[in-house]
Parts: sequence; structure tokens; C-alpha cells
Amino acid sequence: MRLGKPVKWIESRRENFQTAIHGRDQIDDVEVAVKRDGTILGLRLHVIADLGAYYQLLTPLIPTLTGLMASGCYKIPAIRTEIVGVLTNKMATDAYRGAGRPEATYLVERAMDLVAAELKKDPVEVRRENFPKQKDFPYATPTGLIYDSANYEKSLDLVLKLSEYKKLRQEQSAARKKGRYLGIGLSTYVEICAMGPSSAMPAGGWESATVRIEPSGMVNIMTGSSPHGQGQETSFAQIGAEMLGLEPDDVNVVHGDTAIVPYGIGTFGSRATAVGGTAVYKSLIKLREKLATIAGFKLGEDPASLVFRDMKISSKAQPKKSIPFGEAVSMAYVAKTLPPNVDPGLEATTFFEPSNFTFPFGAHVCVVEVDRDTGDVRLLKYVAVDDCGNVINPLLVEGQVQGGIVQAFGQAMLEEAVYDEQGQLITGEFMDYAIPRAADMPWMETDRTVTPSPVNPMGVKGVGEAGTIGATPALANAVADALAPFGVRHVDMPFKRERIWRLMQKPSRRAK
Repeated sequence: MRLGKPVKWIESRRENFQTAIHGRDQIDDVEVAVKRDGTILGLRLHVIADLGAYYQLLTPLIPTLTGLMASGCYKIPAIRTEIVGVLTNKMATDAYRGAGRPEATYLVERAMDLVAAELKKDPVEVRRENFPKQKDFPYATPTGLIYDSANYEKSLDLVLKLSEYKKLRQEQSAARKKGRYLGIGLSTYVEICAMGPSSAMPAGGWESATVRIEPSGMVNIMTGSSPHGQGQETSFAQIGAEMLGLEPDDVNVVHGDTAIVPYGIGTFGSRATAVGGTAVYKSLIKLREKLATIAGFKLGEDPASLVFRDMKISSKAQPKKSIPFGEAVSMAYVAKTLPPNVDPGLEATTFFEPSNFTFPFGAHVCVVEVDRDTGDVRLLKYVAVDDCGNVINPLLVEGQVQGGIVQAFGQAMLEEAVYDEQGQLITGEFMDYAIPRAADMPWMETDRTVTPSPVNPMGVKGVGEAGTIGATPALANAVADALAPFGVRHVDMPFKRERIWRLMQKPSRRAK
């Protein structure tokens, strides 16, 4: 402003590390009451959450989500949570790909494995014992949530089949006899997505969308959601094309321009498609119904019997009886032969208020090998089965899952923000703060089950955080399993080489 000229400022990596939000920092104490057959009777959780020096947008809400999701995908009759937020001289924590849910899943999934070890049962058996059945949904948890829909058994069965779980256990036993320490980690998770009901959101939970079909036939979708890598430019175009019988190239998605698009709440908590996409869907329904009325008037057909396909609006009974999509659009704008009580133009706006959150779920299996001489943990195999409801674009879903798994690997194995005694950040460069590389990851095998959500008409649930939430405890359980011959029951993340090496070298922990 003083110079009256544009000024460009580029922050250094250290400035970014010091002043951009940090993801999570919790210490969790967990107590589990369990019957001898593996049935969980109760869970008591004490969370100490480092919030940093001050609040950002959702800082105090994050550990609250940990408490809300503490039951995981299990039928736990009684849960008590105590959450203590602590202000420190560190950078503030806030939402980061999961925000409170990875912590909840990690603690309950570690607890399930510890229960299995205590009772000398397979971790699969303990989980099956405590799943709610499909008939139990919608399922009310003791923490006050209502899970929309799920079939936990189905996703678990599929991941066990794809991973050849029984064979893996046999290979593990044989490897241990040869002095190789393989660990098999299982995680069955559920997460809360589609952050929506305004009654539960600080700034509202609805989303809006305006759809306008131009006289040229081009469809403009103006969404209040603002994707930043999630791919809604593609998926929203697909929704529009599917609804109107067009090609995705005929649909233009506009977002983030406050001079053009409707007001929106935000893109977080895997809500952009489940909430914002539903607003788009409902606007498209309005325009589709109007075009069907216009085309039905022209063709002498019941509008409800018409189908939109291949750039035409056709009679379902007599496909040759049709008019081009563009002709119906022209009729709406020229307005000379419109049906009675139909206004000119093709534009619709919808504000969608969801009735509940959605709850995606899944099951992950991974295999690691721990090197006794170096403490190195190598990921050998990863299989993930996720259920995010109905899928619009499989490639986008695949990308989100794989990206989340890699980020979980970073959290579990490498990443740690370290401060010295004076509160100075000493991991402010990539020389000191390690992140995953392609060479760290094996081929990830993914699949999915489909359990539509009743919360929105498209039946979608959200998948942006699934990989991060499901993978962290799977990796932790695998490392703990690999170290079991050394008498190790639990080790905190991150599983850095020196920490693992020291655990394996203690004289009192000779491998059995």
C-alpha cells in the first residue's frame, strides 16, 4: 500500500512449519471392560489434547470429535470420555484430513487388539463379536451419534479374502521360526462425514447450488462448495451429464467466485459431494422436471415417462418419439409454445440442509517386517476395503483412499513436530521432518462395498479422509504384532527406527 505497487512475498519452509496449523497432538489413556468371550462392556477414555498457543477455526472442536467417535464400529454399551484441552507455546492445531476421527479410531482399534492379545484370541474374532448387525441400523451410539447405515461384516469378509489373511498368519509363523519378524495389522473403522446438520455446526451446515442451462444448451453448475483437489469439478459435471443425458464436456462447474456463485459453508469433513453435491442434484432435478414438462407437451407424452439420454428427451415406451435436448431448451427460452403455467428460462437454486451426518466405514489389512538389526519397519502389503456409499467417480475415490493411506503411513512411521525446551521448533525443514516417498510404499490393493446412505438422495457418504483414518491403526497394530515376540504390547507413534531398535535390543526382551 505504501509503494502503490504489487508486492510478492514467498514464505520459507520454516515459516510455513512454524505458522501453519499442525494436525493433531493427543495423549490418550484408555480403559476397557470386557467379558472373557471378548464382548466389550464399557470404554473409559481420558484425552489430553495439546491445542497449541491459540485457537484457529475449529481447534477446540477436534478433540470433541475424538470423544464422539470413541465407540468406533462396535456395540459398546457404556462409554465415558474426559477431554482436557491444554494451551501450550506450540503452533495451534486444527482440522487436518480426519480431524479427531483418526485419533478415535486409533485408540479403539489398538484397544481391540490389546483385548485380543489378553484373551489370546484372533483380532478378527474380537471385532466380529462386537459389531452391530445390519438390522441394528440406524444405530444410536452411547456418545450421542446415530450411524446411518453399514454392513461391517461384509467389508471385513472382503478384506480378509483379498489379503488371504489365514495364509498370512501361516507365513508369519514360519517367518518367526527363521528369525524374521512379520506383523499383520487389522483395522475396522467408521468415520463421521458430510458435516452437515446446522444444529451441530458452528456456522451452519447447509450447502447451496444454482444450475442454469444456457440457451446454447450448455449447463452451468454454480456451487457454494469450493474444491481444492477433491475433484468436484469432475464429479459434479458427471452428475449433471447423467441427469440430463449429456456429455460431461457439456457441463461447466463454477466455484469460488463470490461474484457469481451462491454462498456456501465450506469444503471440509468430506462434505462437498454429500452436501454440496446434493444441492446440485436437487437443482438438476428441478430443471429436469421442467424440461420433461416442456418436452411432454411437445410430444403429447406424460412427462414422468420421458427419459434423458444421448442428447435427446425420449418416450420410454417409444424411443423414436423424441426431441433433441437443445430444442427443448430453445422452447424454454423462446417461450412461444410453453405449456400452461410454465415460466420461461431454465435456472434453479437449492439450499440443502442434511438431516444427519453420514458414516463411511471399511476394513484394512497390512503386513510389515521389522528388522532387528536396524529397527527399520518395511511395509510389505496393504489391502483396503472402503464403503463410501454410492460412488460417482471410481478414479477419484481410488485417489482419495490411496492418498490417505500414504498420509497415514507418514503419521505412523515418520512425521513428528519436535520442539526444544525453549519452545523452538527444531523440525522446521524437510531435512528434519521426514515425509513418505514412493519407495516407501508397496502396491496398494483396494476394493469397496456399497452401502448407500439414507441421509441424501444420491446415497453418497464421503471418502476424503477414509484412508487416513483406517490406515493409521492398521499400521500401528502391524508394528505391535511384529514386536510381540519381544514382549512388546504397545509402542507409541511414530515408529522411528531408533525407538523400534531399542525395544528389540533390551536384554529382557529376547525374541521367543
